[in-house]
Amino acid sequence: MISLTSQDPARLPVDAVVVAVAQKDGAPVLLEADWLPKELRTGLQRDAAVLGITGATDEVRRVPGAGIAAPALVLAGVGAGDVTPETLRRAAGAATRELGGTRSVALALPAGDLASVAAVAEGALLGAYSYTRYRTSEAAATAPVAEVQVVSRLAKDKAARAALERAQVLADAVHGTRDLVNAAPNDLYPAVFADLAASTVKAAGVRSLKVSVLDEKALAAGGYGGLVGVGQGSVHGPRLVKVAYSPAKPVSRVALVGKGITFDSGGISIKPAANMDEMKSDMAGAAAVLHTVVAAARLGLPVAVTGWLCLAENLPSGTAQRPSDVITIRGGKTVEVLNTDAEGRLVMADGLVAAVDEKPDAVIDIATLTGAQLIALGPRVSAVMGTDDVRDEVVAAATASGEQFWPMPLPAELRAGLKSKVADIANVADRLGGMLTAGIFLQEFVGSTPWAHLDIAGPAFNAKGGFGYTPVGGTGVGVRTLLALLEARAGR
Repeated sequence: MISLTSQDPARLPVDAVVVAVAQKDGAPVLLEADWLPKELRTGLQRDAAVLGITGATDEVRRVPGAGIAAPALVLAGVGAGDVTPETLRRAAGAATRELGGTRSVALALPAGDLASVAAVAEGALLGAYSYTRYRTSEAAATAPVAEVQVVSRLAKDKAARAALERAQVLADAVHGTRDLVNAAPNDLYPAVFADLAASTVKAAGVRSLKVSVLDEKALAAGGYGGLVGVGQGSVHGPRLVKVAYSPAKPVSRVALVGKGITFDSGGISIKPAANMDEMKSDMAGAAAVLHTVVAAARLGLPVAVTGWLCLAENLPSGTAQRPSDVITIRGGKTVEVLNTDAEGRLVMADGLVAAVDEKPDAVIDIATLTGAQLIALGPRVSAVMGTDDVRDEVVAAATASGEQFWPMPLPAELRAGLKSKVADIANVADRLGGMLTAGIFLQEFVGSTPWAHLDIAGPAFNAKGGFGYTPVGGTGVGVRTLLALLEARAGR
């Protein structure tokens, strides 16, 4: 639960109050904390080095709340640069993430304008997350913060209250995406994912939000050769889930296509054993699409959004797809499968063709597509490529939402590497520029439709320690960017 208050933070009956600490001229400086008792402020400045307080980004320090109602005062670092919405988002998120086991928290961070209020609320809610589905005894010390109060002079402002409501919808979408990514693959195979998509749509309670599912028989009959081929090695058949939000008078029509490989062993071109457990996250794109569409519906955006979840499990078996198999994608284009571990682009090709057939204004796909993305941009920066206008639209939305997407090219000369000796196109080229050739492969299936491809292979799953509002495990990357893009098209 999150709320706004304009009360004196020193008197709030909460478990902890959070203040911001910046780095200025090499020393930590409290921001907008004049309400703290003078003795406490003086002591913090005097003993900062001993207490480990530097004001660095993501730093969280907890001290006794001497002279205030809350038993704990929490100092959240915002770094040395300008205090932006994203630095506030990260500080709020780092604080609530570190305060697991604390029931109620007040955030007395700089929040004197609407953008800052929204950022603090988003960060706090995004940081207040834990995944405990498989814990047989959940320790109270790790339970996420349950009650958040954002301290601001705008507490009674209608727009600020609306920003909090949006932040809650956004956090629900990101948390829902994280939950799907974190689920064990024996519990989340394509049919289960499809059922969860249907129940998520039903729970949203929006009449203009509908879901439909194609099972393996319908996919085979409909010519969805990518999904059928990738899924044929598993006892759990593939699914194509369509989640459609159709407002009465849409100002734009956008299709979102998400990769949903619920587990990727690589198939017969099997992956190395090391870190293969992380391949349960290979459905992060589909999870982001599902929850973005639901969030757009909950917010009542005047944009028609159709999500396509391309779900399959990629396993080796006696029935699995083989290197050198030739498959036919929806629409008729043939693909020579040279590497069964380049399976995501095959299921995405089917989804892209289905999306383009409905003639949307733009198509955006999102996928944990290539290890080359991680090599090129690291674990926190996603890639975006496509037609210039939609690619730039994605970058702008990412900047506005606080996510990092870097624009990449689609060099025409790399298309030659995808030539097949027997089919229209091969599914892989050589290793050089692998992220780009994957994008070029997908480009074959969108025709002239404005399009962008988002490769989130690294940022979708955080295998190391938490930072800012990002936990270990599923991150929910892409949801904020996609929702911001839809809101921009809606004129909000």
